[in-house]
Amino acid sequence: MKRLQHFLLIVGGTLFVALGVIGILVPVLPTTPFLLLAAVCYAKSSQRFYDWLMTNRVFGSYIRNYREGRGISIAHKIVSISLLWLTIGYAAGFAVSQWWLKLILLGIAAGVTLHLVRVKTFRPDEQLPDPMGEPDLP
Repeated sequence: MKRLQHFLLIVGGTLFVALGVIGILVPVLPTTPFLLLAAVCYAKSSQRFYDWLMTNRVFGSYIRNYREGRGISIAHKIVSISLLWLTIGYAAGFAVSQWWLKLILLGIAAGVTLHLVRVKTFRPDEQLPDPMGEPDLP
């Protein structure tokens, strides 16, 4: 039973990484939740896969910063919002003919944009507050 659970968690983690990668290219599909789910699956099943994901040059710092409450870098926000509006704008303008579907797409884009703007912006020069509440020493 434990081997089956181990196997299913690795398969699930790999599926979530794949969906996260697709989410980079398809703005309606979220990237962050899938990568966070992949990290959880790998953490419970394979230290090797977890280490690979957390040290991956594309996803590693992104996942760590998000999980640690540091936020998303301004560059990621700009690229994400730009790609979001380019692809959904194209779909709403040229690929979809029903007005109600255009409104849904534009509503999704507005909601995702609002979420990304509201997520804390990661600044590498900032230090995280001490969880013990002790002041930083110079």
